Formats: sequence, C-alpha cells, structure tokens
Amino acid sequence: MSNGDKVCLVTGASSGIGYAIADALRADGFQVVATARREDRLLQLQAPNVAILTGDLSDAIFQDKIETFVYEQFGRCDYLFNCAGTIATGTIEAIDIDKVTDMIQLNVTATFRLTYKLLKRFRQQGSGHVINISSILGTKVRPTAGAYAATKFAMEALSEALRMELTGSNIQVSCIEPGLVMTELHKDWEVHPKDGMGIHEPLSTGDIVATVKFIMQQPAHVRIPRLMILPKDHNI
Repeated sequence: MSNGDKVCLVTGASSGIGYAIADALRADGFQVVATARREDRLLQLQAPNVAILTGDLSDAIFQDKIETFVYEQFGRCDYLFNCAGTIATGTIEAIDIDKVTDMIQLNVTATFRLTYKLLKRFRQQGSGHVINISSILGTKVRPTAGAYAATKFAMEALSEALRMELTGSNIQVSCIEPGLVMTELHKDWEVHPKDGMGIHEPLSTGDIVATVKFIMQQPAHVRIPRLMILPKDHNI
C-alpha cells in the first residue's frame, strides 16, 4: 500500500507532539484524521488528505463519532496515534484534585477506550498499529508528579499486555517514551522543567516525529514495543 492508501488517526492533534505528527503524516501523503478540542488549531492542518474532527476525547459519544467517520469514510484505519493528554502535578497541599481526575479521565480512560475500539477494528481487518505517546515518567516517578506518572505507567502496562495478546498477528503496539519536549504542556509552570532540571537543549517535536518515522519504517516482522528518547542533559 502507498502512503495515500493508509489512514492515520491522530488524537491531541491541535498542538505539540500530536500536531507535529499529524503535520508530518500530511506532508508524507497519508490520509489523516486529526482530532482535538481546538478547531482553530486543527484548521491549520487543512489539506485534501486531512479530515478534522473537533471534540472532547473524554466524551464517549465523540469517540463513537470518530470511529463511525473513519470507517464510513475510508473503510479502514492503519495507525492510531494516541497523543492526547494533559499533566497535573503539585505538592499534597497545592495540587488541584479536579485537574488530577480530569487528567486521569483523558490520559487513561479515554485513551484506553479508543484503543480498544480501534483494536477491535484492527482485528477485523487483520492489521493495524497503535503508537502511544508515553513518557519517561511511564518508567519512573518524581516527587509531586506521581499522578501523572501513574497515567503513563497505565499506558505502558496496557501496551505491553496488548503486545503479548497480539503476538503472531499483524497488529502492533508501540510506546514512545520521550524525555522533556518543548511543547505547550508546561507553559503555565512557574519554573519550566528545562530550568528546574538543567536541560539546556530539550527535545523538539521534530525529534519525536523522526522517532515515529523510524518505527513506521521497520519491516513487517520487526516489533518495537518501547523506544525511549532523551535530551543529552537528562540525568534524573
């Protein structure tokens, strides 16, 4: 199949890693379905090979709409990129519990639900690839970031269990575990992690796109369950 025959569903496509992945797939000629809440940002991806769906991924009805659109419009989906996510951190005294529960709803509940919906379809069509944007905090924890790390640990656990369940099939599951990437994720922090952690040259979204392309370009018999990518100054 050529790139033009392959369909990619990208969540969290209005900014950061999700936007960069959707933009790169668009440039490479894939059929892209880009979803997020901010329509004005999604409209920047407009192209003949890009379909835009605006809504809240935590809404089960919106997820059903995504699935229906993809399979009525294209009849298949080849890649699911789980990029949607948010972060809530803080000390015991200062953390916003409502933001924590919203984070869990998006990072875990919504992501798990969409993943299982698409995997049922992948089973029917006999192929497909789920690429999850995890984090180095899917492998370790830090003070004040335990809840966020827990959501990424959950993604890692699900991905590994699904990989094992899908062994021998043509369906793949991969996790990308970035260190610090310069996106909007930390824009409201009083001290940016690059300063707090002494990381002078954080990763760019282009670095993550290159990692995605590396995974996608592997031969059919090769599996990459996890791939960690860190900036050179990352030592904690």
